Amino acid sequence: MKRALLMLLLLCGMAYAQKPVFTTAKVKAATVYFNAAEITQSATVNLPAGTSEIVVKNVADYLNEGSVQIGAPATLTVLSVQFTTNYISEFEPDETSPALKRVRDSIAIVKKELEKTTTLKASEFKILELLDKNNQVYGQQSGLSVAELVKMVDYYKAKRNETSNTINALTDKEQKLNELFTKLSSRLETNTREAEKTSAGKLVLQVMNEQAGNVALDISYLTGNASWTPFYDLRADNTTDPINMLYKAQVVQQTGIDWKKVKLTLSSGVPNQNNQAPEINPWFLQYGSAIYGNRAPGIQIRGVASSDKEQLNEVVVEGYRSKASSVSANTTITENQLSVSFDIDIPYDIASNGKKHSVTLKEIKLPATYRHYAVPKAEKEAFLMAEINDYSKYNLLKGEANIIFDGMYAGKTFIDPNQTTDTLRLGMGRDRKISIEREKVVEKSGTKFLSSRREQTFTYDVTIRNNKKEAAQIVVKENYPISTDKEMEIELLESSSADVNKETALLQWDIKLKPGETKKLRISYKVKYPKDRSIINL
Repeated sequence: MKRALLMLLLLCGMAYAQKPVFTTAKVKAATVYFNAAEITQSATVNLPAGTSEIVVKNVADYLNEGSVQIGAPATLTVLSVQFTTNYISEFEPDETSPALKRVRDSIAIVKKELEKTTTLKASEFKILELLDKNNQVYGQQSGLSVAELVKMVDYYKAKRNETSNTINALTDKEQKLNELFTKLSSRLETNTREAEKTSAGKLVLQVMNEQAGNVALDISYLTGNASWTPFYDLRADNTTDPINMLYKAQVVQQTGIDWKKVKLTLSSGVPNQNNQAPEINPWFLQYGSAIYGNRAPGIQIRGVASSDKEQLNEVVVEGYRSKASSVSANTTITENQLSVSFDIDIPYDIASNGKKHSVTLKEIKLPATYRHYAVPKAEKEAFLMAEINDYSKYNLLKGEANIIFDGMYAGKTFIDPNQTTDTLRLGMGRDRKISIEREKVVEKSGTKFLSSRREQTFTYDVTIRNNKKEAAQIVVKENYPISTDKEMEIELLESSSADVNKETALLQWDIKLKPGETKKLRISYKVKYPKDRSIINL
């Protein structure tokens, strides 16, 4: 008998220990990486002594279970941690939800008022019943004078009407209270379903607590449903002032929980990467078909992006130099060995809606050397470029940039600081105040046949005009063909004092134009080859 009693007490204790204790976690901070986020949350739970099961709600819908870390006082031992999106309690429902508590409190008030109304209504019915009985008694009595009878009838009539009106008012009130009770019950059911839906992610903790009382928990984990990308606004008023760079970030998160007033940190690190070192294998080249676009032969556009997402060759001449210094916003930058972190001092609200949220990191004034660049054979417009020295100190990351020059939106460019040169070159867009024309000089061009050979001469004039109010230094590049066969002869006839690279057949002019000044350049070359052959890209 004693053994059975002990077994019963043990089973009751186990059942009590396994009864879940619900708590809701609050987001305190978030460190967002390029492909994930580390979320830090806090929660408080009232625990009895012994083993307990804690259900932590309001965590991310999807997380890396192996990354979960629980901070707790020394009196609490975490036995196990499990993440689930389908937790079903076999005990009483969670009453800690504020929305559920408000509805339940309202239902309790309505129930009390309904009981009070029902009691008052029953009392009024008793009064009405008593009046009717007394009226019958008075009617059977004799010896009443006419005055006394009239007085009794008036009292009965007035009291009965008053009682009937009170019953009608109480009936209306009872009906409205019943309707309100039905609505609140329906709302309670809806809120219960929504609470389960909005808090799909839950952490189930099995813990051992040494002493009963409130316990504070610090929870952190990695989730993949968040990311950020850097982008920039580049503003320049002229070619003498520095570039005003606004360093920004676009943060996106769909973790299932809203981040409200969180301490935000953006990191260039990439967690969950493959840490297996790569191996290199032999590289075998293969022949294939070349694809050509609608571009002039011999022109290859590469380098710094312009407003139309075209790219330009590097510029190597001196231009206009500005002076400035960098200015930081409310951001603390930490450069680690493998990444850069931006600690935002201002708390941010970022909803879990998948939309881009703009976060300002800092403002920088970049000292720049400005220079114009033109390739008339490819484009009849000049491009303005800015050259930034010692750019590594600004902790720039790869990203798209908007260009606003002289108060006008000039398009987009791309900033890539991961290059091997000491200078960062940014395309600031097309400068339409530099006019460029390239025309073929017909009288200096033509084809001749000499015995078994064909001779073709090409002559072009390039006219450049500066329509700006200040002087402009421009780099102009052209090229002429390179022979790929010993029977093909190519001769440069005229270059207008260009700097000629005979190995690459590139011509470069470094010219400085005064306001309103026009400069004309000429390039002429001759190509000789067998007349029974043809050149497809001449």
